[in-house]
Amino acid sequence: MACIRLGSKSEAFRLDGQSWHCSSGLASDVTIRIGEMSFHLHKFPLLSRSGLLEKLIGELEQEDGSACVVQLGEVPGGAKSFELVAKFCYGIKIELTAMNVASLRCAAEYLQMTEEYGEGNLIKQTEAFLNVVFANWTDTIKALETCEEVLPHAEELRVVSRCINSLALKACADPKLFNWPVSGCNSNDAAEANQMWNGIGTATKPLPATDNWWYEDVSFLSLPLYKRLILAVEAGGMNPNTVAGSLVFYAKKYIPLMNRQSSFNDANHSKQGSSMSTPSEADQRALLEEIVELLPSHKGVTQTKFLIRLLRTAMVLQTSPSCRENLERRVGLQLDQATLDDLLIPNMGYSVETLYDIDCFQRILDHFMSMDQSSVATSPCIVEESQLVEGTDSLTSITMVANLVDAYLADVATDVNLKFPKFQCLAAAIPDYARPLADGLYRAIDIYLKAHPWLTDTEREQICRLMNCQKLSLEASTHAAQNERLPLRVIVQVLFFEQLRLRTSISGWFFVSDNLENPENPDGVLALPKSDGSYRAHGRGSGIEDMRQRVSELEKECDSMKQDFHKLVKSRRSWNIFCRKKSHYTNARSGTHAS
Repeated sequence: MACIRLGSKSEAFRLDGQSWHCSSGLASDVTIRIGEMSFHLHKFPLLSRSGLLEKLIGELEQEDGSACVVQLGEVPGGAKSFELVAKFCYGIKIELTAMNVASLRCAAEYLQMTEEYGEGNLIKQTEAFLNVVFANWTDTIKALETCEEVLPHAEELRVVSRCINSLALKACADPKLFNWPVSGCNSNDAAEANQMWNGIGTATKPLPATDNWWYEDVSFLSLPLYKRLILAVEAGGMNPNTVAGSLVFYAKKYIPLMNRQSSFNDANHSKQGSSMSTPSEADQRALLEEIVELLPSHKGVTQTKFLIRLLRTAMVLQTSPSCRENLERRVGLQLDQATLDDLLIPNMGYSVETLYDIDCFQRILDHFMSMDQSSVATSPCIVEESQLVEGTDSLTSITMVANLVDAYLADVATDVNLKFPKFQCLAAAIPDYARPLADGLYRAIDIYLKAHPWLTDTEREQICRLMNCQKLSLEASTHAAQNERLPLRVIVQVLFFEQLRLRTSISGWFFVSDNLENPENPDGVLALPKSDGSYRAHGRGSGIEDMRQRVSELEKECDSMKQDFHKLVKSRRSWNIFCRKKSHYTNARSGTHAS
């Protein structure tokens, strides 16, 4: 840490209880009182350095010829700073450091210690040393932290703003451009980086050459000072990703509720320092709201997982509605990067109906859908069934969200308190083109129907209309064809589209088979079109028997499905006839008794 030694005389002050005495051999003729501390000093050393003390002592001498007693209750830094000031006036050795320069600069200004009252006075000395402090990252951090003790004096003298500007400049710049020592530098380079000024050692702190090297250092600043620093680095053109990283680091450090696994007495908090107390919920709420306002608005700069953690914590801390709305909007803009586990937010409302906060997820989804999707809507991306793998580049963002919504619906569908309109609204928010396959939505609908057997036939029909039966896979179609929870109309649709699919496949195989067995093509050469419109020959090889066998299998599957369909329709019809006959017989008997 940089320091400068002022004065040349040996220590001449002694502390006796709450009083300081100067052992110069002369009787004290002035007493300075600051709080409970008293300084028994001499007029001449003080008058030769301080304009304020000259004025106050002169006024007291005119009123009373007895020993002067001056009350200095508002001196910046209190008795601790005035002790150094008094020693400076007497020429006793003192050290200016990054830890005391801010308070001494403010005290010197308050006491009017200008060059008019002696060359090389304390204002000039502290100002010169501040310039040295500003050249060093670590010293500037320490000086800024001590400014908290002398606000607003440090604000008026622009000590705070100069510290922040210095830190912002260094945080935004490449350390190598300023020859700052970084990790891996040899000892010679580090030695050359040390600067000397009037006996001052300014050994700089080795800085790792990464964008986040400054996160931990600034995290010790109070929220008001940290906020001003963040605004300064943003104004300095810092990368939004780096700014967001610092905010995440600061939030995790001072908002314990963000960590699901931790409690207020968790051992993890002790790692931040034994003297650090857990912030109150009110402080955490205020900090979270400030962090949300400071986060860069660029999409993707802040991880979606962290934003959702902030949202969960905001609900627990009951932050302002605008704060939660801001977070929901941010999550919605990058919903395609979220995971299902993160979005299963427990319901913490006053009138808890469902286990998870369905309304919150609906609002997040609405924010995502409100974005400009014109390009996707005009030319929807067609994704093959084999490509529906998580992480595939061919998946568009809206397709990812569609899969996420279907998985979310399947997870919350078991909740018996989930009302039909909410389920329907959530599923209908995704357009049909965003679902290359309807298997996920079918699974969610099936789970919901099973958990809500009291739904009316009309509601079952409505919920099944959300699903495009043409987009069901073979496995899902087979399951749906035998699913008694589905309305008959839906089962008929599933069987129809599956039969149509099989017919299309069979027709394709027959086309290939006829082409290969054409009498005009005795060599079994299949003509395939070229890019220029002509045809190229493709040898038959040994696969014709395999194709015939596959065609035969498809025909059998088609016949089997037809039989299953007729049996199902017949059983449903027989049951309806039986119900009508029974109803008629019951009515008839009732009428007979009535007569």
